[in-house]
Amino acid sequence: MLTFAEAARQPQSRVGAESHRLAAQESEVPGGMVVPAAFEEGFYRGTNLPEQIRRLFSVINPARIDEDHLEALCGRAQELVRTSYLLDDAVQVFYRALANAGLAGSGLAGVAIRDVHLRRPGELHTESAHVMPPGTAALHALKRLWTSDWTFEAVLTRLDDTGGVGLDARPTLILPGPPGVPDSAKAAALGVPVALVNGFGVVGLL
Repeated sequence: MLTFAEAARQPQSRVGAESHRLAAQESEVPGGMVVPAAFEEGFYRGTNLPEQIRRLFSVINPARIDEDHLEALCGRAQELVRTSYLLDDAVQVFYRALANAGLAGSGLAGVAIRDVHLRRPGELHTESAHVMPPGTAALHALKRLWTSDWTFEAVLTRLDDTGGVGLDARPTLILPGPPGVPDSAKAAALGVPVALVNGFGVVGLL
């Protein structure tokens, strides 16, 4: 788990280009953290999900897709992800990182942060959580975000783009407060196409 300052020292391939942009605007960004791609990869490998999902979709011919069949398989893939569990050590690492970032419901400097939202760098889709220590609701939101990669629309897009359903693990942002809304004035001031802002500050630079 990484702070934005730590993420700025990592390759963009590991933390996402947006993480670097947020780190560069430290005074505007109200904290948060980056869950690196390796954490998600550890979840998939630790539960043997790559092989289970490979077998599940092996009947799909990318050149001639039966969309009804694909949709049913996507539902089963989502269930596999949803019902698989992180190892206890990984869960404790996640909870400690949330607490250190002030996102486990207790906050930093006496300011309680009860609500967080999660999304992939560079993307708008979010999952929200109302968090109390140790942060179980945030962990559930993280799992929901990972599960959304197996919706029919997401899988069909990967099939169209790559000819396969394989998924590369990606980083996740966890940010304080509700999802941000576009602020054109802030975007112009910071020189980005889209700046997302909530009551805590800047929570997105797309």
